[in-house]
Amino acid sequence: MSLDPILLIGGSGIVGRHTARYLRATAPDVPLLIGGRNLSKARKIAGEVGQAEGVMLDLTADDLSIGGQSVSAVAVLFRDEALSGFRFARKRGQPYIGISTGISEIGPEVAGFMQDPTRSAVVLGTEWLVGATSVTTLALARRFSQIDEIRSGLLLDDEDMGGPAQVSDLEGLTNVPPAALARRNGNYVWRSGEQARTRFRAFDGTRMDANTISPNDILALVAATNAPNVEINLAIGISSSRRRGESMSTEIVIELQGKDDTGRPLSTRHAVIHPQGQFPLTGLGVAMVLERCLGLDGQPPAPAGLYFPCQLLEPARYQTRLEEIGGRILALEAP
Repeated sequence: MSLDPILLIGGSGIVGRHTARYLRATAPDVPLLIGGRNLSKARKIAGEVGQAEGVMLDLTADDLSIGGQSVSAVAVLFRDEALSGFRFARKRGQPYIGISTGISEIGPEVAGFMQDPTRSAVVLGTEWLVGATSVTTLALARRFSQIDEIRSGLLLDDEDMGGPAQVSDLEGLTNVPPAALARRNGNYVWRSGEQARTRFRAFDGTRMDANTISPNDILALVAATNAPNVEINLAIGISSSRRRGESMSTEIVIELQGKDDTGRPLSTRHAVIHPQGQFPLTGLGVAMVLERCLGLDGQPPAPAGLYFPCQLLEPARYQTRLEEIGGRILALEAP
């Protein structure tokens, strides 16, 4: 398959480097445009990846300053408040994924899609680590005939921070919204202040102080399971591996409660772990979404539509790729 380059806006950052690496492993012949504000840095990453070109972008320009260059898809890997990458992709009818637009901010992207819903695939990619939480949760939920509660505990090691763009994205998710969305007893509720403070058990059992946050996983998981109680809580601190004297890691603890196929109560607890932190998982999710949108996974390209990552990523394939890059999904003692 011969494709125009995939444009990675913010491609010279940490997430961009992981995304490019995973795309290259699956599709070695697909060209990439590594777009950034620092041309020398973008060219350096392009040289490391191969079959790639580094370009300096101007997000205030309609053509992003790349002129008539054709692209096959666009991924925006940092907070793009002007939606420049989104408008660029939609104008050209190309698939798009953005990973930094929170629940309280998705209106412009949704409205842009609704204006011409047949034009291209639009992926609202701001699930926690782009599918790592939601895809795994929905796979685990298959054991249940009824889901009563979904609780995800996200542990971000305080050494697991990237550059200014990643810090800004995290602050936007945790600080900017006036409240965090959750579901309680079948109702959507916004939690703020003391109501948003909670605790959860990390992989090693340590109780972590946390705050409720609302990535798009909340909407996706409720829509898929109709669970009356769903919440996602984030703790920033020392990861379980670092407490053991090892290097930092990232952890996602997923607790499900409901009923099995016989109607009996069922509770499960699992952890998604990667020993190199959050960025490999984020890059993997972006890469797999782009592969699915363009048909690089051997299936027909995703049709035009509005998607969350978990609607595009097949769980078994995701788990295989996760394990290939060093991640694990572990069963823990049920709550």
